Parts: sequence; structure tokens; C-alpha cells
Amino acid sequence: MAVPQRRTSKTRRDKRRTHFKLEVPGMVKCEQCGEFKLSHRVCKNCGSYKGREIIKAQ
Repeated sequence: MAVPQRRTSKTRRDKRRTHFKLEVPGMVKCEQCGEFKLSHRVCKNCGSYKGREIIKAQ
């Protein structure tokens, strides 16, 4: 079984973890209502996508 001979230092450990982080999803403004939504998805507020009404707004 592979066992490390030396303990990994805090610096080396943190350097490895620099890319391990949360990313903010790509948010864009809706063309119809101006509400922020995820790109390439139907707006939850007004139900439109690419200027067309896909889901009836309530």
C-alpha cells in the first residue's frame, strides 16, 4: 500500500486546493422582464425564452 513518507505541508496542500472553489452561475437579464435568470433557460418570472412566451405567466 502506498504511504507518504513525509507529511504534506500546509503550503503545498493549499497550493493544490487553489482551484477547488465554487463558481457563480452565468446569470443574464431577461429580455422581457429584466429579471436575472440562468442563461439558455426559460425565465422563471415571466416564462419567456428568446423573446417568445413558452410558459404562461401567472
